[in-house]
Amino acid sequence: MTLLLALAPALLFGAGVYLLLQRDLLRDVAGMILASNAATLFVLATGLQRGRAPILPVPDGTTASDPLVQAMALTAIVISFGVATLLLSLVYAVWETHGTIDQEDLLAAQTRQEQALDREERPAP
Repeated sequence: MTLLLALAPALLFGAGVYLLLQRDLLRDVAGMILASNAATLFVLATGLQRGRAPILPVPDGTTASDPLVQAMALTAIVISFGVATLLLSLVYAVWETHGTIDQEDLLAAQTRQEQALDREERPAP
């Protein structure tokens, strides 16, 4: 069980980093989502403490599970959802303006734009 709890976040994080290294912006967003889910799962796995529900008063001789881990995981889920929504809206805005979400094409378009601006700034001979 311990190996599974250690292996699951590692596989999710590895898949997220692999997606982050791709050229497509949509895959970058998916990689960010996977990496944030791996971090949340890691926090849950490291703070795993089995016990009764953390409602006071706890009966004598029993241990209660840690509510802080659950609260941190819920906060991380909400934050990652907001970040994913923001990134998806930015990718959509890039696609609307440039017609592509491929990073190589976007870099080529930026280079062309900079060259055009340089030509405009130079005075005609």
